[in-house]
Amino acid sequence: MTLTGGPRILSRDTLLVRFGWPRDRTVVFTNGCFDLLHPGHVEFLAEARALGDVLVVGLNSDASVRRLKGSGRPWVVEADRAAVLAGLRSVDAVTLFDEDTPLELISALLPDVLVKGGDYDLDGIVGRDAVEKAGGEVRVLPFVEGYSTAEIMARLLETHGGETQ
Repeated sequence: MTLTGGPRILSRDTLLVRFGWPRDRTVVFTNGCFDLLHPGHVEFLAEARALGDVLVVGLNSDASVRRLKGSGRPWVVEADRAAVLAGLRSVDAVTLFDEDTPLELISALLPDVLVKGGDYDLDGIVGRDAVEKAGGEVRVLPFVEGYSTAEIMARLLETHGGETQ
């Protein structure tokens, strides 16, 4: 996979060289599809960044999103989703992953803090065992009410009758 779009969008190898072990900064990691980025995402990412010195975002590739969400997704291609995330002040690095889960990426990076949103249960967070075994912590941040990618898309489709302009 070729990554372009700026100095914050990194290949996995470059990410591991820059933020892997040994390190002298607290690395926070989160992941997701981030299709139709909204204020709930922005607030979540800012809160995650506040837990350490560096925030790394693992971004599902287009192929991964299709396998997880269906053939009509993603709505925004991976290069554009990565560029938008990398443009946020709170995000220090974005890297794409093709797998269905970020387990391989998390196991390679071993972040100091693994963070997911309040719609996740602590016991169901992928990579939790690896992070905790390495001495890191896993946190669930409160869900930002009123924002959901699926709800936003449903409203758009309802308002526009399924047509795009």
